[in-house]
Amino acid sequence: MADMNEIEAAARAAKRVREAGDQTELQKKQQTKEGSWPLVPIGIGIGIGSAALAAALLYANRSRKDHK
Repeated sequence: MADMNEIEAAARAAKRVREAGDQTELQKKQQTKEGSWPLVPIGIGIGIGSAALAAALLYANRSRKDHK
């Protein structure tokens, strides 16, 4: 019966270590998720800004003869 208690104690210790590792893994995932940049909205903003800049340059460089 004493061997069974040692086995149970070892199993419980292993379970505690595994659960602590799972919690640490979960915390790491949450931290990286919170700290990451929102890349999609940034990419969309850069695309719209580039298009607006190109349109402004085309408008500024067109000839003045067309307006007369």
